[in-house]
Parts: sequence; C-alpha cells; structure tokens
Amino acid sequence: QVQLVESGGGMVQAGGSLRLSCAASGRTFSSYAMGWFRQAPGKEREFVASINWSGDSTYYADSVKGRFTISRDNAKNTVYLQMNSLKPEDTAVYYCAARGLYYSRSYSSRDYEYVYWGQGTQVTVSS
Repeated sequence: QVQLVESGGGMVQAGGSLRLSCAASGRTFSSYAMGWFRQAPGKEREFVASINWSGDSTYYADSVKGRFTISRDNAKNTVYLQMNSLKPEDTAVYYCAARGLYYSRSYSSRDYEYVYWGQGTQVTVSS
C-alpha cells in the first residue's frame, strides 16, 4: 500500500513557475514508477509526465515538454514536478500516481496502469 500526498499548488501568473511535490508513505516507494496527471474543469484527465523507479528515465506529454521537469528523491520518498513558463492552459488539478508493479518499473503515460493516486493539488495560471 502506498499513500500519496501532493503539495505546492497555487496561483501564479503566466510565465511563472511552481514546483509540486508528492510525498509517499511506505518503504517500497523506490520500486514504483511514478507519474503526474492533471484534470482541467470539464476535461478528461490527461498525462503530464512520468519517471522510472530509479529516476534516470523520464517521459513527457508534448504539451509540457521543455517546460516541465519530473524528478524523484527515493531517500525522501518524494517525486517532484518543476513547472516553468506556465500558461493559462496549464490550469488544472494535478495528481501524482504510482504505477502498478505488475506492469514494470519503467515510465508510462497510461493512467489505467497507475494503482495509487493522491488527492490532487490545484494549479491556477492567470493571464
């Protein structure tokens, strides 16, 4: 069992930056690939970024590539999402998630492969 708690959301002007954190409970955090997803009002949840268990492989949605960076610190049981050059269309609730070990410890954009989810943190970007 893994419990995930996101933090770091807030309101920022376009062009600004935020860093989201996701703290995980459990001693097996380092076994899981992790992902960030987001959901804007009236829209489906979408993939943002993913990182493998060791942190040396990452994958991004085209919409955030070059602006967002996912990273992890297994000693701290935490995964991060550094968001730069934010745009109004980045406004959403952001969720971190842990990928099921059944699949693998590599990254993935498929949300159905993630079995543990946080409660989400709101990010609002004003124009």
